[in-house]
Amino acid sequence: MTDSPQPLDQAELARRFEEHRPYLRRLAYSTLGSLSDAEDVVQDAWLRLQRQFAAGTAGEIDNLRAWLTTVTGRLALDHLGSARARREQYVGEWLPEPQVTWDDPADRISQDERVTTALLVVLESLSPAERTAFVLQDVFGMTGPEVAEVVGRTPAAVRQLASRARKHVEIGTPRFPASPVEQERVVSAFALAWRSGDLRSLLGVLDENVVLTADGGGKVPAVRQPVRGAELIAKMLLGWYHAPSAAGGWGRSVLVNGVPGLVVHDGANIGVFSFVVDQGRITALDIVRNPDKLHDLPTEGDWSFGNH
Repeated sequence: MTDSPQPLDQAELARRFEEHRPYLRRLAYSTLGSLSDAEDVVQDAWLRLQRQFAAGTAGEIDNLRAWLTTVTGRLALDHLGSARARREQYVGEWLPEPQVTWDDPADRISQDERVTTALLVVLESLSPAERTAFVLQDVFGMTGPEVAEVVGRTPAAVRQLASRARKHVEIGTPRFPASPVEQERVVSAFALAWRSGDLRSLLGVLDENVVLTADGGGKVPAVRQPVRGAELIAKMLLGWYHAPSAAGGWGRSVLVNGVPGLVVHDGANIGVFSFVVDQGRITALDIVRNPDKLHDLPTEGDWSFGNH
């Protein structure tokens, strides 16, 4: 779609930008793994567009979506470098900020089910340029030359970046991802086994080498390093379930980045549970408990924790 040239007033420019905002937010979030950082990047893109208007050159933009995509991609790439430096000082494990929806179908439509927590975790292991190239090309369907313009590399270099990124993603994500129906079934079985205190059933849904990673950001209690092994993790979760502090806690089924997950309140703090399911078993469990990453969550749940 080609936007008509000037005359263009600021109200019309703002209207057109707002049409693209949800798309730009998804692009920035997919690149950064942080909703708050994505909002900052998108707002910065709007300021760049306003400067074009003030300079009288906004009407020269033939394709506003393409222009905004390039600007947002560059801003996100720049932001990745500084974010990586900040994360080196982070207390404990850093996990992506979850995008949680539950009841509103409109919210579900706004999510990109390709950008799962599992994918965002794997993308953390890539260089900023590899991550940006993969997101723009493989998730958002941009061409090599378009990506090259964003990352400041040649199309040949972009092909190499994207190829390396794909190999990392293939290794780090399930080869045969669970369907939404299977994911929901496994997560529901996990929740039922956990809240009923059934160790055998809990072990039945956990892969032998399952890895649990928690992100408390130093703000709330959370394991500081990943924990591996079904039995150890199951007993740890059940010990949490039986703790006196868990009385009055609750859990609730939600979508986390478009995939079935849980919101859990342990009687003191809230957490978002993301699951990787491969061949019917949970191979990874990521728990975000850092309150700085949790916003607009449900205030009550459908099932309870603790000894009642």
